[in-house]
Amino acid sequence: MDDKLNAGTPSESSELVFSFGVIADIQYADLEDGYNFHGTRRRYYRHSLLHLQGAIEDWNKEENIPCCVLQLGDIIDGYNAQYHTSEKSLELVMNTFKMLKVPVHHIWGNHEFYNFSRDHLTNSKLNTKFLQDQIVHHPETIPSEDYYAYHFVPFPKFRFILLDAYDLSVLGMDQSSPKYQQCMKILKEHNPNAELNSPQGLSEPQFVQFNGGFSQEQLNWLNEVLTFSDTNQEKVVIVSHLPIYPESSDSVCLAWNYRDALEVIWSHECVVCFFAGHTHDGGYSEDPFGVHHVSLEGVIETAPDSQAFGTVDVYPDKMMLKGRGRVPSRIMNYK
Repeated sequence: MDDKLNAGTPSESSELVFSFGVIADIQYADLEDGYNFHGTRRRYYRHSLLHLQGAIEDWNKEENIPCCVLQLGDIIDGYNAQYHTSEKSLELVMNTFKMLKVPVHHIWGNHEFYNFSRDHLTNSKLNTKFLQDQIVHHPETIPSEDYYAYHFVPFPKFRFILLDAYDLSVLGMDQSSPKYQQCMKILKEHNPNAELNSPQGLSEPQFVQFNGGFSQEQLNWLNEVLTFSDTNQEKVVIVSHLPIYPESSDSVCLAWNYRDALEVIWSHECVVCFFAGHTHDGGYSEDPFGVHHVSLEGVIETAPDSQAFGTVDVYPDKMMLKGRGRVPSRIMNYK
């Protein structure tokens, strides 16, 4: 009898609540294939757009169409800035996204900032803050305009929070601003290398220029939203370009102050999953508090005969990531 109860009745555990799509690091550019910074991994700049088209066709055809798609950042490659094709490439990718039947939530990664300033992004189609939800009578859960973060409710009792992992960063910022100076000071205190993108010899290899971090202001806001979600007995999914859990990522790809973010998350009951991009290689780990950290494989390093995206099916007791191509499928039970 007890066993049956523990297994959960079908109505309790096996009914699909909703689904959402995930895709990361498209990094489109109208260029021949190239290689990563170390020359070890191939990058398929043009083909990434075909991968995106394939993902969208798949999502549109799904029996249970996803309620939305999370685009985890680095939508076009930094090379576009060099060739003055940033606007053109972005338009091409955004027009491709128009084929999708559901809304897309865009995260900002380092490649967004290689192409555009923060002010430019705020006034661009990559700003999807208009899709945010407000919590009535809780002004403390309204994000500041100083960082790009928001939350929304795709289905009652489920809340998604988008974080700005380049809130502290030297990328995309006015170099005369006090915040830029503060961030450059943080970076140089932890990284004495002449090449600030190099982690060589660092005890904390995440302190490189292509990463960033979360301001205390943003972490305080996150804490307020999670406090509300705890009280309201919600399940929360957090999304960021940069991963924050060392076991789910290459140590060079973590957010500068990933420990601070973990500390906030671990002080709450409600968080079930944390999705990130940036690593290209992908990664996964469940932390000691039962939060599932998924770093999604990047489209940009996915061969033409493969794929890299996923659909997450949400159930009352778990989330199931159905991976495509080099994204592995996973069952993520709630703690």
